[in-house]
Amino acid sequence: GLYYYQQREEPFRTLLVLSAGMCCFLNGSNPIQTKRDFFMHDIVDTAVAAGSFTTLAAAVTAAGLVPTLKGEGPFTVFAPTDEAFAKLPAGTVEALLADIPKLTAILTYHVVAGKVMAADVMTMDGKEAATVNGAHIKISTTDGVKLNSASTVVKTGIECTNGVIHVIDTVIMPPSA
Repeated sequence: GLYYYQQREEPFRTLLVLSAGMCCFLNGSNPIQTKRDFFMHDIVDTAVAAGSFTTLAAAVTAAGLVPTLKGEGPFTVFAPTDEAFAKLPAGTVEALLADIPKLTAILTYHVVAGKVMAADVMTMDGKEAATVNGAHIKISTTDGVKLNSASTVVKTGIECTNGVIHVIDTVIMPPSA
């Protein structure tokens, strides 16, 4: 069954990519460069599709940041998982959803302008990175990659059309929060 599926899937993908490229050609726009470009999504759609960022997606929506994170970018997002949000004291997420300015400050503290790949982060031991929030996060690479000594990067380099996502295990709070 798997061999039969693989034989059928590849011609379908090729046809789909060629069809999409032909549509772009006929419409006068740039054709898709590779199959990877065709299947890649922006930061928001990638996070939603992953299924482990439902709290983050709800928070980004409540804060009105979806259009920004679907924008051109590039952005680097340190994305807390649902489990990271669950570590917060009871009632914290609900309180943040009711306090949009504070929620926005926390969410933008997880975003760095530009596309910072894992190799770039590894060269930043002991340094700080400016976030979209305006505050800085401290980076340590001594024992894995840690942000503000509180959050560990557990997965790196999820590339998106408008940046990159690095998954973290703890929500980081800006100095003023």
